[in-house]
Amino acid sequence: MTVGGQLAGESGSRGPTGAPILLRKVEKVYGAIQALAPLSAELRPGEAVSIVGPSGCGKSTLMRLIAGLEPPTRGDIRVGTTTVNGPLTNVGIVFQRDLLLEWRDVLGNVLLPAEIKGLAGLEPRARALLQEFDVAGFTGAYPWQLSGGMRQRVAIARALLTRPAQLFLDEPFSALDALTRDQMNVLLQRVQTSEGVTTLLITHSISEAIFCADRVLVMSGRPGSIMDDIVVPFARPRRLALRETPEFTAIGRRIREHFEKAGVLVG
Repeated sequence: MTVGGQLAGESGSRGPTGAPILLRKVEKVYGAIQALAPLSAELRPGEAVSIVGPSGCGKSTLMRLIAGLEPPTRGDIRVGTTTVNGPLTNVGIVFQRDLLLEWRDVLGNVLLPAEIKGLAGLEPRARALLQEFDVAGFTGAYPWQLSGGMRQRVAIARALLTRPAQLFLDEPFSALDALTRDQMNVLLQRVQTSEGVTTLLITHSISEAIFCADRVLVMSGRPGSIMDDIVVPFARPRRLALRETPEFTAIGRRIREHFEKAGVLVG
């Protein structure tokens, strides 16, 4: 049984975990192509940050740099006082494709990180996460038997299994239908709060970026730079009706104005 996303016997949210992530004049160049202009930012422990920007602006590249999957060409990335010079070991990552193993059932897929890391005793945690994500009735099912939204729920549960300090999501809901995407947005912001995990969400959707985050970083076209850093003031948990409020639409308008001025949007 779970209580607010916790295992039975726990209560409330876990509170912020991990250390701040600091980027100082980070730049990325691929050959003659500059993907990222020098940029600086901070992700505070337990904070949910969205990055929104046009296609090809370097959003996913920036996430890979922070995760240590690629090195920056110039600049410095730190988690606390430690420089990132290789893959982070305390991060869960969810991509646009769920990357579930088709020959393993749902429970087996969620438990995969524990097997890789040689961690025992995490099956109760896996089952609790599946309960929280409303797929507990499918622990013995295989990925090909699940809908797209259910597959992504399993992928996020897998990413959270070992209680990582950071959760990075690279456009995880872009292939879902509108209704399922709304459901996943509500689920993500609920779980982010209950787990207390520092969250970085890459998205093309302005409303998703606002709804799921405490802050929105607005990126320019290539070479990507941060045009704005917007605080989202709404309390959690959030309901979808929030998107219809004047305060929410004002933030969306502010983001769109950046893109209009940059020539990314016309309207």
